[in-house]
Amino acid sequence: MANTIISPSILAANFLNLEAELKAFGPVEDFWFHLDIMDGHFVPNLTFGTPIVEKIQMATKKPLDAHFMVNNPELYIELFKNSKIHNFTFHWELDINHLEMIEKIKEFYPSVGISINPETNVEDLPVEIFDVIDLILVMTVRPGFGGQTFIQDCMDKVKALDEIRRKNNYNFQIQVDGGVNNLNAKKLIFYGADNLVAGSYIFKNKPSEYIQKVESLRDFKE
Repeated sequence: MANTIISPSILAANFLNLEAELKAFGPVEDFWFHLDIMDGHFVPNLTFGTPIVEKIQMATKKPLDAHFMVNNPELYIELFKNSKIHNFTFHWELDINHLEMIEKIKEFYPSVGISINPETNVEDLPVEIFDVIDLILVMTVRPGFGGQTFIQDCMDKVKALDEIRRKNNYNFQIQVDGGVNNLNAKKLIFYGADNLVAGSYIFKNKPSEYIQKVESLRDFKE
């Protein structure tokens, strides 16, 4: 079994010292940087765009994992196509042709994900999605703001997705974002999550403690 990928959400980092924040993770493996990109419409918050992402890609060689909480993801495909983003995730809740969107994104990005909000059920996803998607992001808080409490009922979605994946030999990753910490990580991984996003759990600490906090999400020694 592959090691769980940990994806710190840099929205919780100290942006006044961002390069040092990124470098504090050193050579840790099975590791992505998670980018929360919001447009102020799909969610109330507004975050960062291409200038910040360009600076991030200059400061790290770690894979960049972008979660686009936006109303028009097709606009961002072209906008970020030269940004070296590894994974491009957009929301299932959008009223669009999801299969066409996945195909467009795959032209420029190595990995494509879809995100489901807490109110969206696994049963809402059509079977054809599972065969073409690289990652499914289960939101365990309401999207748009950091530091929220983990919604326990969302745990069952992880289990349901893993059962679908194993039964049909699909290859998509199951990513979880929202209130992830060392108290719920073990159960999430047991249920099938193989990619955990964590923001404040990691970045509320001293930079010298970041690696230890990353490892605490997958070794359960704390």
